Amino acid sequence: MLKENARSIIAGFVGSLLVLAAMYWLIGVDQTVSKLSMANTGVLVFVFVGATCWIISWGLALRTVLGVLGSTISPLKSTAIFSGVLFANNVTPFGQAGGEPISGLLISRATDRRYETGLAAIASVDALNFIPSIVLAVCGMGYLFVTTTFVGDLRYAAGTVFALALLVPIGFYLGWQYRYRLEHATVAVITPIVRFIRHTLLRRKPLEEAAIERRIEGFFTAIERVGSTPRKLAFALGLSSLGWIAQAVCLWLSLFALDHAVSPSVVLIAVPLGAIAGVTPLPGGLGGVDLVLIGIISALVTINQPTIAAAVLIHRSAIYLFPTIVGGGITAAIASR
Repeated sequence: MLKENARSIIAGFVGSLLVLAAMYWLIGVDQTVSKLSMANTGVLVFVFVGATCWIISWGLALRTVLGVLGSTISPLKSTAIFSGVLFANNVTPFGQAGGEPISGLLISRATDRRYETGLAAIASVDALNFIPSIVLAVCGMGYLFVTTTFVGDLRYAAGTVFALALLVPIGFYLGWQYRYRLEHATVAVITPIVRFIRHTLLRRKPLEEAAIERRIEGFFTAIERVGSTPRKLAFALGLSSLGWIAQAVCLWLSLFALDHAVSPSVVLIAVPLGAIAGVTPLPGGLGGVDLVLIGIISALVTINQPTIAAAVLIHRSAIYLFPTIVGGGITAAIASR
């Protein structure tokens, strides 16, 4: 599936490199490298430890969801699979949205389950991960609301957080209440698209409409099974929250490695809002996430931009580059089966 997306992946990375080059040229490459060279190497080790804790937490959340769907795997295997999922998200345009079809295939192969089960598992985990990110951002913004005067860019950040806090629960509620209508609408829209792609682009025999409908129904049935287990959902949400906190700690440590200790509220706001930029047509949000993180941190603290850019570069090395390298090897191993 990655081969079929090769052109879009290459174009995405070219776009990301152009965004990064322009960003660091405007901020100052020499100044950023100079700040980076001053980083405390002892603290940098803990940045990558934090990134490992994040991957393990979300890998265990995936294991919990798969358990609900009838697939029991070890914590080590679930962490390895999730590393592969992160690789898929990080090399495809539109982040999680672009990586989910590949992630679903990866999970189905690693667990010997149907494709729609793997797709439902990763879709459920992605949905669960979105909830605590908004909660943490609201908590951070609430703290700033009490202690800080909102001016300039900070107002836009606050507006974005509170709009998401309102819209996301409404979206989940409506999606769940009208899930059967959504299923029928999905069947009606997806079926002709799948048949066209398979026949015209892949030059294969078109799937029967009934077969496509069964697979889509299987996906929605799996989603419903996950949504009907509140205890497991609560446990997975807890693991997801730990993962977000670990990411925030990584960003805090990245700044601390450059001799700047910021308020925890700063990273609790920056990390979730930065992750939203992952939906851009850039692989894993590379370039877009970096730009948003630098902009948000600059609006929240009085630290010069080369220092912030160096800290974001450290953070992204742990959160983007590290899982991409590890997950790439795991994906290759699973694909070779």
